[in-house]
Amino acid sequence: MPLPTLSLFYPHCRRLWLTAYPGFLFFLWLVLSLTLWPPAPAAAGEAPAKPTPEKLKEILADFAQYAEQGRQAWEVPGMAIAIVQGDQIIFAKGFGVRKVGTKEAVEEHTIFQIGSTSKAFTAALAAMLADGKKFGWQDRVIDHLPDFRMYDPWVTREFQVEDLMAQRSGLPPYSGDVQAFLGFDRTQMIHSLRYIKPVTSFRSQYAYQNGLFLAVASLVEKYTGKSWETNVQERLLQPLGMSSSSVGLKGLQQAKNVAFLHQKKDGQVAALPQDWPYHFWVYTYGPAGGVNSNVLDMTKWLRLQLGKGKYQDKQLISEANQAFLQTPKILAGTGFGGMNFYCQGWVYSSRHPYPLIWHNGGTSGHKTMVAFVPQAGIGIVVLSNLITNLPEALALQFYDLYFQNPPRDWVKEMKAEEEKAKESQKLPESPKPVAPPLAWDRYTGTYKNEVYGPITVAAAKDGLVVTMGPKKAQMTLRPWDRDNFLGSIEGMTKPGEESKATFKIGGDGRARSLVVDWDGETEFSRLEEKTAP
Repeated sequence: MPLPTLSLFYPHCRRLWLTAYPGFLFFLWLVLSLTLWPPAPAAAGEAPAKPTPEKLKEILADFAQYAEQGRQAWEVPGMAIAIVQGDQIIFAKGFGVRKVGTKEAVEEHTIFQIGSTSKAFTAALAAMLADGKKFGWQDRVIDHLPDFRMYDPWVTREFQVEDLMAQRSGLPPYSGDVQAFLGFDRTQMIHSLRYIKPVTSFRSQYAYQNGLFLAVASLVEKYTGKSWETNVQERLLQPLGMSSSSVGLKGLQQAKNVAFLHQKKDGQVAALPQDWPYHFWVYTYGPAGGVNSNVLDMTKWLRLQLGKGKYQDKQLISEANQAFLQTPKILAGTGFGGMNFYCQGWVYSSRHPYPLIWHNGGTSGHKTMVAFVPQAGIGIVVLSNLITNLPEALALQFYDLYFQNPPRDWVKEMKAEEEKAKESQKLPESPKPVAPPLAWDRYTGTYKNEVYGPITVAAAKDGLVVTMGPKKAQMTLRPWDRDNFLGSIEGMTKPGEESKATFKIGGDGRARSLVVDWDGETEFSRLEEKTAP
């Protein structure tokens, strides 16, 4: 994704796309995962013994030391971790500081954005309505949302409720996501799905989406008469006693004990200011990433998962539908020591001795990992205030410690992978000698795209400036080679992670369109200026 803060919002599932006979391959891997691979324990068919109290104390002490070492290695200012075993919290601890350069410590009460782990909250609301017979998982979406449209009419007709959360739509990864930064609302983002061309066959390949979770929220709102935010509060946060948690930007801003968002720029970690103009975007995408919480509240969420939809004495979600949410729907590639399958707001990973159910999330400066093992009744949540793979590494490290798997240094491994990925994602150097751009007036004008609406391109001192969306966000285009430019948004885009933008020149020597590498490739066509009669 060209905008780095967007790519950080989504799970890092090793994005390995299938290329041949995907339906058959998915079926084959699913059979292997559920039969030949764990969850069946390897030791003579017996479940591994739960650690003794003495052993567990040793594990937690080693893990706490490892976590702090990992935090320092990744230069994460602060994080909080909690672990539940059965119905008990066996570990809850803060590490580091809420804001770099200060002494305000992170503790178990510190609030973070939980990013895409919010998707499981939206899935839970859908399961509650399915329990209430408002719709079925295999119901067609258009039978409940008549205005719902995908690019292909056949796909529109066949799109089922479960497809909204299964990440197998056929769309390019992260389709339409830039709209959230530009100020478009949820209604527009759902509407725009009809204009985005698929890149694979429907249900054939994994490709991560946020926009389709907005359609799930529309279903919830239709059958409850209340907003997604109110449903999360009344149906989940309140029954679970998650009194410190909230939805929306206001909830984050009003929290007194809150972790600042941080980003690394030019090798230095810095906190985003409270008046940073793009704090709103993650809450526009609320059903896909807009919950705020702390690790203590999140242990209650974990207990609901481990309790098969039951918390304390109340069955909030039926066991059948809770299990449905955590059942594989599409192969999502390798990683985490096994095969990964996307479910419904959760990811299923085949690991030894039991499968791991998890989801991660990243916003513009917070990173989260929520993971649990239903068969063993164990779960972990890691919240941090810098985008790294540390939360995932710590969850896997704890898993291996708890189940006494052969030792691996997950922090070292995943940090090395992260650095390697950064190198591979660097933009190539511009050709030498670089061809100069045309005169600015050959590019300037008004352009339009069905998804992102009209934009204006104007000349600036050292390049071009593109003004976009309801928020009038500005992207600066820096010359790279003739009609090719690199685009960056002030305060958002990191060096080396700019968008690629190319003008297509017509026979009259003027640009006829602008192509930006959003959603794979997004083309804005020039609107011809009307001339006076």
